[in-house]
Amino acid sequence: MIELKTAAELDAMRVAGRVVATALTRVRAAAGVGVTLLELDEVARDVLAEHKAGSSFLDYLPAFAPTPYPAVLCTSVNDAIVHGIPDRTRLRDGDLLSIDFGAHVGGWHGDAAMSFVVGTPDPADLRLIETAERALAAAIGVAVPGNRLGDIGNAIGTIARGAGYGIPPDFGGHGIGRSMHESPSVPNEARPGRGLRLRAGMVLAIEPMLHAGTDPFTTDDDGWTLRTTDGRRAAHVEHTVAITDDGPRILTTL
Repeated sequence: MIELKTAAELDAMRVAGRVVATALTRVRAAAGVGVTLLELDEVARDVLAEHKAGSSFLDYLPAFAPTPYPAVLCTSVNDAIVHGIPDRTRLRDGDLLSIDFGAHVGGWHGDAAMSFVVGTPDPADLRLIETAERALAAAIGVAVPGNRLGDIGNAIGTIARGAGYGIPPDFGGHGIGRSMHESPSVPNEARPGRGLRLRAGMVLAIEPMLHAGTDPFTTDDDGWTLRTTDGRRAAHVEHTVAITDDGPRILTTL
């Protein structure tokens, strides 16, 4: 069942979205050469405490995972696509880091992600990230009443494939609201004009995942981290977006 949110409920979700945006901004500012991934997780925890918010990720246990998620932040480095668990790994010059964060306030969730290069960037990594951001912007642009889920997937897939990038199969975005993951699933590749019709009040976490290689991926022994099979780099970007009669409303910005 898909819950349509009222205007007041969207405003409540916006509160959680600002916490998410604040955390991502601070984590990015703290992510320098020599900083550990666990230190970045502490930055995100501090933001939660400051805003009296809860973590959407900590202890989350979806069907595919063998154990609950042990952190509040996902830190995926280089060939890790998504769900990287923070550890004592120190960031190196030129690392491509994707960070994903979710928070809930007053029973409502927000979820967003960004990718960037630590230190000196490789132009190829910047192209990958820029393409992922462009795909996200295109997908948000078609998230309007009357369109369909396939239009979102087509917007992402067209840009990603046109740039020569891979898309990990069976992973994409999701509905969000009182729970972090709600119906419907939001594809990162689809045929336009197909799928569920979008309605005002729906809220979707739209999250392109692109990598500079072939589509298949592997899962680390931790049961969480998805990694490219060929060692090539990946980027992940995401926003929580409300579908309204006045156009898409991004809830996870400052």
